[in-house]
Amino acid sequence: MKILETKSQFTEANQGNEVLRFLRCLRFHPAGCALVLIFALAGCAVGPDYKRADVVANQPLPKIFSDNNPTNATIWKIAAPSANQPRGEWWTLFNDAELSRLETLATTNNQNLVAYAARLEHARDLVAATRSEFYPQLSAGGTPNGDFTRQRTSINQPQSGKASGTAHTYGTFTAPLYLGWELDLWGRVRRESEAAKARFVASADDLESAKLLVAAEVANDYFSLRTLTDEYNLITNTIDVYQRSLALTQNRRRGGVVSDLDVAQAATQLHTAQAELPQIELSRRQTLHALAILCGQMPVDFAISNSGTTTTNVPGIPASVPSELLEHRPDIASAERRMAAANADVGVAKAAFFPTVRIDGLAGFQSVSFSSWFNWSSRMWSVGPSLEIPIFTGGLNRANLAAAHATYDETVANYRQTVLNAFGEVADQLAAQHLLADQSTAQNESVVSAQQALQIANNRYKAGLVTYLDVVTAQAQALSLEQSAVQLQGARLTATVNLIKSLGAGW
Repeated sequence: MKILETKSQFTEANQGNEVLRFLRCLRFHPAGCALVLIFALAGCAVGPDYKRADVVANQPLPKIFSDNNPTNATIWKIAAPSANQPRGEWWTLFNDAELSRLETLATTNNQNLVAYAARLEHARDLVAATRSEFYPQLSAGGTPNGDFTRQRTSINQPQSGKASGTAHTYGTFTAPLYLGWELDLWGRVRRESEAAKARFVASADDLESAKLLVAAEVANDYFSLRTLTDEYNLITNTIDVYQRSLALTQNRRRGGVVSDLDVAQAATQLHTAQAELPQIELSRRQTLHALAILCGQMPVDFAISNSGTTTTNVPGIPASVPSELLEHRPDIASAERRMAAANADVGVAKAAFFPTVRIDGLAGFQSVSFSSWFNWSSRMWSVGPSLEIPIFTGGLNRANLAAAHATYDETVANYRQTVLNAFGEVADQLAAQHLLADQSTAQNESVVSAQQALQIANNRYKAGLVTYLDVVTAQAQALSLEQSAVQLQGARLTATVNLIKSLGAGW
């Protein structure tokens, strides 16, 4: 940008007379020239202005997640991250009062969230600390040799090339007020403030990401606990059936209808089912303890209501969801803001190549006597600029600039990887939704068929047409299929939670 034009140009534009008079004045006022230069450079900030990097260079990304659309059908919209938008209580989609209670506990008591909130306050304070450099710094006291000193001069101190021949002992009382202000000519402070603000927003996004992660973990642990409870109840009911079957077989053995082999097979079936209960109960208690920790509660005596079961209906999932929903993901927003902060750090490193201009001032009172310390005649002051030019730093500034560029490149790669991971997670969870639904339908049908087969086997055994081995086989198959059906229902609920987490919100 041209700051001053030539005399002929001003004249030709019929605007030269006033400016020429001003320029003539500046010849006799060097301080005025300095002010013109300062205000001309006040809007400058060295280093690159921020521009969000492409997600993946020369590679389009999908606009809609759907099995029916090609992966690279359209270019992904470059939109501002909206992680700061309210997500709402997405867990209410499951219509489970106990889950809502646990989510409230976790939101208010989880200690990881408390730590992230403290980090956010730390980032906020750093923004304020950085902005303070825009203003003059004023301090009182702190004289380098002390506000009060008692000293003696040397009798041999030089005076006009000879020893003075006299010594003096006296005290000095000083009450100084210091003023210091660095002129941000090259935008170092502005770039530092820009970086601090970006990192503050990134910290806010990190807090939102932690909230989303904790809420998703609570929901997943809750549904896992419900699944284990239902599985435990299933095994318990099956043991009751097996006990009745064993009693029936023992009665038939005493009547001479069946052999000891049938009794042994019935007993084996019963004890095998009983052996499954401790492992399921162990997993259940471990999940319950993990859930208590997520909610910020002591695991001892922590319990949940037994009113809910995994028969909770899975919320309806759309066939496809727009990729704009990824703007809700706080980890993407955080990565983008850290990229902006690293870009500003490049400007800070580049400003180190330019001179540093400061205005320093001193005012106060100084006297050799306490009685006259604060007399008006004891006043003193000084003010003036200082200029520091980096002539030789041993390659320090170049190394710092190269490091800042490398850090920026790293944040760009992290941002792109975060976006790619987000697309992959959403695609995985959408596929899981549809495929698990199909699997659950087929599994439920197989359970019905297995129950029918078990009923037929029992009837044929009672009629003496088959051995108890046929009953054992049918019972084992029915139990296995019923367990799989319970686990599939829990897996579908967990996949729904993971889809919400991968989108950063509901749909």
